[in-house]
Parts: sequence; C-alpha cells; structure tokens
Amino acid sequence: MGLPRLICLLLLASCFCCRRAAGVPEEAEQPAPKPAPELLEVEMGSTALLKCGPSHSQGNLSLDWFAIHKEKQALIYRVRRGQSQPEPGEYQHRLSLHGGGPTLALADVTPYDERTIFLCHSKRPHSKEHRIQLQVYKAPEEPSIQANTVGISVNSKELTEIATCVGRNGYPIPQVTWYKNRVPLKEEINNTHIQSSQIVESSGLYTLHSILKARVVKEDKDAHFYCELSYRLPSGNHMKESKDVTVPVFYPVERVWLEVMPTGMLKEGDRVEIRCFADSNPPPHFSISKQNFITMEMEEEVTDHNGLLVLEPAQKEHSGLYECQSLDLETMGILSDQQKLLVNYVSDVHVSPATPEGQEGSNLTLTCEAESNQALEYHWLREKTGKVLEKGPVLRLYNLKLEAGGSYLCMASVPSVPGLNRTQLVHVAVYGAPRMALKEKKLQVKENEVTSLTCEASGYPRPSISWNINGTAHEQGENPQHVLSTLNVLVTPGLLETGVECVASNSLGKNTTLIFLELAYLTTLTPDSNTTTTTGFSTSTHISTSTASPHARANHTSTEKKLPQPESQGVIIVAVIVSILVLAVLGAVLYFFYKKGKLPCGRSGKQEITLPPPRKSEIVVEVKSEKCSEEMGLLQSSSSDKRAPGDQGEKYIDLRH
Repeated sequence: MGLPRLICLLLLASCFCCRRAAGVPEEAEQPAPKPAPELLEVEMGSTALLKCGPSHSQGNLSLDWFAIHKEKQALIYRVRRGQSQPEPGEYQHRLSLHGGGPTLALADVTPYDERTIFLCHSKRPHSKEHRIQLQVYKAPEEPSIQANTVGISVNSKELTEIATCVGRNGYPIPQVTWYKNRVPLKEEINNTHIQSSQIVESSGLYTLHSILKARVVKEDKDAHFYCELSYRLPSGNHMKESKDVTVPVFYPVERVWLEVMPTGMLKEGDRVEIRCFADSNPPPHFSISKQNFITMEMEEEVTDHNGLLVLEPAQKEHSGLYECQSLDLETMGILSDQQKLLVNYVSDVHVSPATPEGQEGSNLTLTCEAESNQALEYHWLREKTGKVLEKGPVLRLYNLKLEAGGSYLCMASVPSVPGLNRTQLVHVAVYGAPRMALKEKKLQVKENEVTSLTCEASGYPRPSISWNINGTAHEQGENPQHVLSTLNVLVTPGLLETGVECVASNSLGKNTTLIFLELAYLTTLTPDSNTTTTTGFSTSTHISTSTASPHARANHTSTEKKLPQPESQGVIIVAVIVSILVLAVLGAVLYFFYKKGKLPCGRSGKQEITLPPPRKSEIVVEVKSEKCSEEMGLLQSSSSDKRAPGDQGEKYIDLRH
C-alpha cells in the first residue's frame, strides 16, 4: 500500500473518532416507500364498499377512516368497540358501516371521489394501514351526429367537414372511431383528419366533440358515415353507435342520356314523357330539341320543367328525332344525346259510299279505307248490338230489308299495337213504307188526368206522325229512318170511348196504330169473356172494349181507317147497369125472407120452403149453407128447425112473388 493511501485512511479514522467523541448522532435511516393503494372500480351513482383488511369481531372493532386529498389527511369515520360515528364534513351523510363489520359503504359515488385516497387504520396492535382509491365509470349518452348539409365538391383542394359527433356525460373520456360504409377511418395526411375535443361539465362528466374532415370523390355520393364511442364500465368494455348519415357530393357532368316513357310501342292518345338525365350533381340545365322534317335542323321545344317534355295526347306529328343537350359550366363543353320517337297511328278512316241507300230486296256493298304506318285489320259491326258482321274492308248486304237499315261501324285496328284503332260510323238507308212498332196495345189511365201517348214508326224516308186528336206532340228520331212521337192529352169520357189513332206516313205509304184507353180500376178481359156472375152473393163485373186486334193492323199499309162505333160501347154499359140492378133486387128479397124467419141456414141436408109450384119464368137461387155465414153474415141457423130424413145439407128458396 502506498504512502498516500495510508495517510488518507488515518485521516478518515480520526474524523470518525472525533464525531463519536463529540456526540453527533448517526443519520436516520430512510423510511420504506408506502404501498400503492388498492383500486376499486365502481359505477357513478352506486355505492362503493371500502374493505379494511381482514374481518374483526364486531364487539372488539375499533378503527379510523381517513380521507387523503392533496397530501392532506382528514378523519372522516370513527369506530370504537362496534360503535360507529361519522365525522362532520364532506362525507358525513354518505358513509355507513356495511353489515356492522370493518367495511365502510360510500353512497352516491361521483367522479370527484376518484381524487381521494381512503385510508383505514385499525387500533389493534401490529395492524397495518390499508389504502383504497376509487376508479369511477359512467357510460356516455347515445352519440348524436350532424352531417354537412351544404354539400362538398369533389374538386375542393382542402379537407372539408363531413360530420360532427357528440357524446355527452361520460366518464372517463370515451374513445371515438369514425366509419365510412362500415369501414373504420384513420388519420391520413391530405385525405382524412379527425379533430376531437372535450368539455368538463359541472358534474365532473365529460362531453366529447369529434369532427371528421376529409376529401370526397364521386363515389361518396352514396356513402354512409357514422361514429362509434368506446367506453369502460366495471362490467367490461362497451360501445355505442350513432345513426348513419350521408352528405351531398357535387361532381361535374360526364354523360348525358335521353329516356322515353312509356317504353315499347307508342300510339296516338298516349301520354309520352321525354326526359333528360346526366350523371352530375346538381343536375345541369337541359334543352330538348326536335328535328324539322323540312329543314333537317334541330328546333328547341318549349318545356315546363327542366329536362322534361310531355306529349299529351301524342299525335303522329310528334314522331321524329329528339336531342337532349347539357352545358358543363366547368369545362364549358356541351354534352348531348339523341333518340328517335315513333308514334303509331290510324287516321283518315272513311267509308264509300258515304251515304249508302237501297230499295228493299236490292243488294248493297260498303268499302272501308284508312291510313296507318302499320299493317291494318278491318272489322264491320252493327252499331246497335256491337256484333261483328264481317272481317275485311268490304261489307256486302244482300236482299235488303227495312230492318237492315241503321248504323254500321267500320273499325280499322293495328294488331301489333294493342289498343290502337279508329272507327267510322255510316248509316244505311233502306227505302220502305212506314212500319209501326207499338209498344203497348192498351193503356190504363185515370179520368181527368194528363197522360202521355207514344207512337213509334220506322221507314225511309223518315215517316211523319200525325194524331187524330189535339194535343202537344214531340217527335224524336234515333236515325234517319226511325221516329218516335209523344202526345200529352187530357183523359176525358169521350176519349175513353173513342180511343186515339196515330198515323205514320212517307212518300211510299202510311200506316196506323190504335191506342185504347181504359180506366185503371177496371179489369179487362177479351171480348168473348164479358159475363156477369154471382157466387155466394158476391159479384164481379168484367169489361172489355170491342175493337179489332191491333196486331192485325199495326203493320198494314192502307189509306183509310175507321174507329169503333160509340153506340156498341153504350150498349155494353147499359147491360152492365141492368145486371147490377137485378143483383141489388135479388139481395133485397133474400134479406126480406131472412128477417121473416123463412130463410133458415143449416149444415145438414136440403130444406124446401113450402111455396106454390115454381114456374119456368121464375128465378130460383141455390144457396149453399157453408157460404151463408162466411160471405153474407146475414143468415143464421135456427135451433128449432128440424131436418127431414135424407136431407143433404142444401136449401132451396123458391122466389115466386
């Protein structure tokens, strides 16, 4: 060992001895570091259970609880031999012993409780301090999202705000993730940027604001954006998603096209829409033009809406070449598209001869023609019935009769275009004398009331109708050979007797219809059934007019007509009155015998009233006993009358006086 080292050791030894001799104490040993507090996870608003080491018996339990905040320790709860007492202060009303043991319950946990360390110190010997620190959690509310409604251009050179996401009242601060079409977005220089900030509420909770900024492309016009909040609770990790939003994306036009609705074969009368489309947003200004057939130049059409031309109803003149044009404001270029439009048509349907006429028994030929851009089919129909008479442009009518006159339809149709057809109406006139079409032979009326009489006839030339009585008449015709006349008359007794006659006439002859008027309350039978009967003392009178049958005369052409004679009708009325008087006298006589008691009415046998022998000229009335009480109610049976043996239940009354 060298001399210098030896001198140093001697000096150190002398210094140590001097310190000991002077009574200088040795330096105190450094205290051991305090253990880290136990972390206790608890959800905001719940109750935290603070455990103080191993369990103790309740009777011997003595311990103190302290709250350490900013290195300041304050007594908050005291337990002595099982008796607990909170200390005045911030936690006084929120602390209690849990189950009477060493566990302290802290109610209504808030985020501020996370800043405090709770210290438990037991009074037992050799016990150690126990430190607990709370970890508080609170789930945020459902995130809200607000999209950019102004719109973003794909030509923007700066990052533009897409949407803003807000998550309120969470603890600790939740994590935010942005998605586009279910794919998470990450920070990307000059393409995507997420800017987040938070606000501390008075409750200690956090409100998160996150803004997504990005550049967009044309495909983003249909993109869906949303945000996701991730957070933790004592039960584990959780997440909440916002709703999806889209943003308007502006991009220039690249292509223009033209569409026609409806698709397929078009025909006259359809509603046709010609519309322009472009793959840009917003849509550009459109113009629609049609080619002039003569100059072959495009002429702009007037439209009510941008890019929409409506043809209603479509006509054959609308066929042609249409063009849609659009101006690109960024490149100042013109984009266009063309399409041909074909409107199928049937026109100029006509029949020759235009006014066909013919005599009865002759033949007639009708020819139909029309124009169309497609192949045509022809059908001939009877206008009244709609029945198809012939297929083809020619209709031949043989052996004309008066009934063949009337209206016919020629229909020209295009089989390849459903619903495309046109018709032409033509009237065929058949020369003939008038024919009557009487709808009613007899008419029931009421006396002294106005009634309407009708008379219908057909023929060509159209007949004229005249009446044999005065009144207000009106004529109308369905076609040139039909006429219907209506006459309003007042019903009088004279009119009831004579009836009414109407005459239809034209240059080829005339015809007559008779109309018989009857009172509404009379029952009409045929002329051979005029009888008067009496059965069971009940009478019925049947009246009919004695006239020639209208069937035999309705379609008979003549120049003279005679009405029934009024005298014959007067004789009938007198006969009816006489019959009624005879019945009245008969009833009076029967009633007289009944009152005298000479007309008993029984149910067995026949009883004869003793009278002189009957004469052939006298009237004998047979009365059946079963009808007496039901129909007359005048005759009653006598209990004192005795029936003779062999009586058959019928009684005869001989009226000779």
